[in-house]
Amino acid sequence: MAWRVLWQPNVTVSAFGPAYLYIRTGSSYQAVLDSLEKHDLLREPATFRWLAARREYPAHIRPGRYLLDPELGNAALLDRLRHGRQDTVAFELNAFKYKPQLVRQVSRQLEADSSALRRLLNDNAFLRRRYQLDTTTVLTLFLPGPYRLFWNTSARQFLDSAAATHGRFWNPRRRRQADSLRLSPVQVHVLASIVQRETAKPGDKPIIAGVYLNRLRTNMRLQADPTLLWAIGNFGVKRVLNRDKLVDSPYNTYKHKGLPPGPITSANRQSLNAVLQPTAHRYFFFCARPDLSGFSDFAETYAAHRRTARRYQHALDSLKIRR
Repeated sequence: MAWRVLWQPNVTVSAFGPAYLYIRTGSSYQAVLDSLEKHDLLREPATFRWLAARREYPAHIRPGRYLLDPELGNAALLDRLRHGRQDTVAFELNAFKYKPQLVRQVSRQLEADSSALRRLLNDNAFLRRRYQLDTTTVLTLFLPGPYRLFWNTSARQFLDSAAATHGRFWNPRRRRQADSLRLSPVQVHVLASIVQRETAKPGDKPIIAGVYLNRLRTNMRLQADPTLLWAIGNFGVKRVLNRDKLVDSPYNTYKHKGLPPGPITSANRQSLNAVLQPTAHRYFFFCARPDLSGFSDFAETYAAHRRTARRYQHALDSLKIRR
């Protein structure tokens, strides 16, 4: 009898993969029992309840995401739950353009309260005090890529984790590279976000970064189409029109000199490194190739650029792409 109650495997084996028990922050013992029984996670719930009472588990509820191995008996399972030995969640943070997209990604993966995260992302005093950022530049805090966190990570803990990842990326070598370009880390993120929206081709990224740096050095407007698309809220546009260039926004780099006030997407490591290690050249212009391969043609003069731009426009015309 003792072996059965203490050590006999008591976790239901699933044909759909590992079983997990999710315990929300502030959950009661009854809520844990309800979850175990609702999802049919135990073979013999009664023996679990009997041992849980004797080991005072109701007074030691710890939130988290717990992996329930098929070989776990009640004693081992209760030891895992009482001591909070939870499993971590591995997820990929995808590039995002707007704060609500970040909030949705995080709330789908973690317990972090979406309203709390939204509130912190829009709290200037908190962001300046904790990360030396503001509500516009806070998007530079996030690096797309793999994260591994506890499921019950709070909104503030998630931001701190993102800041730690950000800090590891910005090592002394990269800070020296940014200094040599006379850019701050925030400015590198902003420029990298533009480069990232301009091309998905790794070989073109440092060349395009060099184009924009040449423009910045000569006080030329960036005239970056992706910043217009961010301003009008439509990244699906294939063809930027003259009326788009009239949009009243600090992100309109056809109207305003210098970098926009914040990033237009969360820049990944490849785009950031392209800005930190740009190709040295004398190009001031570039345009998508007319074969629509995703690569770009580069030019030193506006006259040469107009010729390549016309070829690209003709390609769009032939495909009847108006917008």
